[in-house]
Amino acid sequence: MRFNLIAFRSDAPGSRVPSPLDAVDHIMGVMVAAFPPEFGEAWNRRQVSDALLLTSTHYGLITPDGRIDAWANAPVAGFYLSRSVLDEEELLLFAIAPEWRRRGLGHRLLGEFIANAQARGIIRLFLEMRRDNPAGILYAAHDFHPVGIRPGYYRTANGERIDAITQEYLITAASENVTSA
Repeated sequence: MRFNLIAFRSDAPGSRVPSPLDAVDHIMGVMVAAFPPEFGEAWNRRQVSDALLLTSTHYGLITPDGRIDAWANAPVAGFYLSRSVLDEEELLLFAIAPEWRRRGLGHRLLGEFIANAQARGIIRLFLEMRRDNPAGILYAAHDFHPVGIRPGYYRTANGERIDAITQEYLITAASENVTSA
């Protein structure tokens, strides 16, 4: 199966791509479908728009089938949104719409996120997820590993508290493993 990854950075010089703010509709379409409302993890349109205004924010979109141009009002299957500071980057949001899951799109998009960060000189990636989030399997498959816990960080609609797990990926260590193999 081939995928067409559409990954754009807010700082891409000379890009023919529309403003990052044009991605908001695509991101929100996936977000509404992908994030279960009971956990309160989804961002609202204003939060996404404000984040995309910052030059340190990066994002990527992936289409369902590899031939669809996300800028032609075609469906988008998933997205990531991240923020970098110096040589570190945090994956703020990552989602694949439920109808496109289990097709390799999440692996492809996460791999592209890592590659794009490495190309910008990033050496450490972080993410935070709620305990028992099924996406943890995807992150582990890409060598993210837990480095911390925030007890009771998330609160569900019924008041239940759920721990947040902070995970890290060291790009330099991953690069060394590839070159020494």
